[in-house]
Amino acid sequence: MVNASLSPEYGPVVAITIPQANTTVEPEMQALMSAGYSLLSARMTSPLQNSRARLVDYFDTLGQTLDQFDVAPVQAAGFACTGSSYLVGRQEDQRRLAVLSAERGYPVLGTADAIARALQNLGARRIALLSPYPAWLSKAGQDYWRECGLELLCVASLPEDLLDTRNIYKLRTVRVQEIFDQLELGSCDAVVMSGTGMPTLRLMAQLSLPVQYSHPTYALPGFCSEQYMRQKVNLMCWPLY
Repeated sequence: MVNASLSPEYGPVVAITIPQANTTVEPEMQALMSAGYSLLSARMTSPLQNSRARLVDYFDTLGQTLDQFDVAPVQAAGFACTGSSYLVGRQEDQRRLAVLSAERGYPVLGTADAIARALQNLGARRIALLSPYPAWLSKAGQDYWRECGLELLCVASLPEDLLDTRNIYKLRTVRVQEIFDQLELGSCDAVVMSGTGMPTLRLMAQLSLPVQYSHPTYALPGFCSEQYMRQKVNLMCWPLY
């Protein structure tokens, strides 16, 4: 149970739950956080070796992961795993997050839902998707975005059909740039770079977006929870290039 009487030295507490082997979320969140906020992280763990089962297990046990924060005065928590949301689908994703938020007494925000809300705030409906997943998870992601009412103009992914989703942690900016360059941006409103384990900040710093189309194009990184968190706890949103 959150202890609201606690007043942390370094400011209001934002919590983030991260897949067990993910090496990207914490450094990129730290780089993007406003001064005056405390970031706490907890690892989502699962003994399951099957990637699909493991991702669903992260969501099934999210309440237990949140228990790790004990009495910390959490003001909002981010669920940094888009793949889990893709596999349960848009409606179930929203339902589960709403239930957890009601139980915890603070917003529990999913990355995929946060991206969807950010796109809605931008008025972006036609997207290009960078999806560094196995084919089965990439398809689940595309279905999720279509359930959000978005039009997918193009999708770029790794040429190999990865058997283990944890291989996303091997990606470096050079490789992400190569995948990004496959996208035909054309008349898209935004680029969604999906996957919280994929490094995105260095690439975003290199991109000359908004590009010179008839309307702005934005790049949104895959662990976009902070986009929606700022509506709840007044956090800074990173620039959208």
